[in-house]
Amino acid sequence: MWIPYNYFTMHTLHPIIHKHISLKPYHTFGINVLAAGLAQFESLGQLQALLATAEAQQFKKLLVLGGGSNVLFTQPFDGLVLKNNIDGITVVAEDDEQVWVKAGAGVNWHALVMHAVNHGWGGIENLALIPGCVGAGPMQNIGAYGVELQSVFHQLEAYHLHDKTCVSFSLADCSFGYRDSVFKRALKGQFVILSVTLRLQKQPKFNVGYGAIRTQLEEMGVQELTLQAVSNAVIAIRQSKLPDPAVLGNAGSFFKNPTVDASVFASIQQQFSAVVGYPQANGMVKLAAGWLIEQCGLKGFRLGQAGVHGKQALVLVNHGNTTGTEVLALSKMVIAAVQSKFGVVLEAEVNVY
Repeated sequence: MWIPYNYFTMHTLHPIIHKHISLKPYHTFGINVLAAGLAQFESLGQLQALLATAEAQQFKKLLVLGGGSNVLFTQPFDGLVLKNNIDGITVVAEDDEQVWVKAGAGVNWHALVMHAVNHGWGGIENLALIPGCVGAGPMQNIGAYGVELQSVFHQLEAYHLHDKTCVSFSLADCSFGYRDSVFKRALKGQFVILSVTLRLQKQPKFNVGYGAIRTQLEEMGVQELTLQAVSNAVIAIRQSKLPDPAVLGNAGSFFKNPTVDASVFASIQQQFSAVVGYPQANGMVKLAAGWLIEQCGLKGFRLGQAGVHGKQALVLVNHGNTTGTEVLALSKMVIAAVQSKFGVVLEAEVNVY
């Protein structure tokens, strides 16, 4: 059960709420959509002050953004957007084998990964170059190349918007699932994450079972595994497949990799022998959504200014001046095509507003 805790409140200048402002610079899809209000906070004290102002000014809705790397805006946001800039990375405990590292929710995720790699702390090197901020990590249990956040998660600190209390969540409290957590379900919209504490290893146990990493390490001529080598391999893979949001707007993987019953997978395999599947501990099989989309002939497909990326079909992109409704329409076309061809229903990973 999550429990309240005492959290140091910083007394700082009251941050400014900007009215009727474009959110284009604040999310990686780069779509020009207006918000009724936007403000940034760097501490719990500033957050509390902003929430009091939002209540006094009767903003209809609240939305907290970190790096804005997992959102799609399909219409103006008729509420207050709060940009979480809480910074800081500190070691809060350690022993001979492990170190507990606490990071502010506004810390850039990749910066935290590199901080850990540079200090010789293992556990998140496979999660290098994932866009966004630390606070978004536990929201959707981020993962890549055989590793998920839950494998290193210790606890997080969050502010309850209704009760106006600070709360500590353990691993069990978060109810992590595949790109899922209690914050996307039962507690959606109720908390603002302030910090996240990870349990990292001083003697790293490398996870290079994901085929692409092994291949990349071989191509790089790596003879001895190190945290730097593994993170460099992951970065190289991601850069070769995934578009830079600063160049081509996107929110990373738009769809979750679907999980199907083993019998369903066997049926698909009979028709499509090259289907990619990863057996799960529960007897289910995880399919590669990108492969399914590609087989539908949609890789590189464009609908107006929205498109399916030419190198990784799992990613939907903004070719310059698309709208959220255009991207959403494209996503529905992709879902319909995959369902028609394979009988599998894709689910969006991106949060749509």
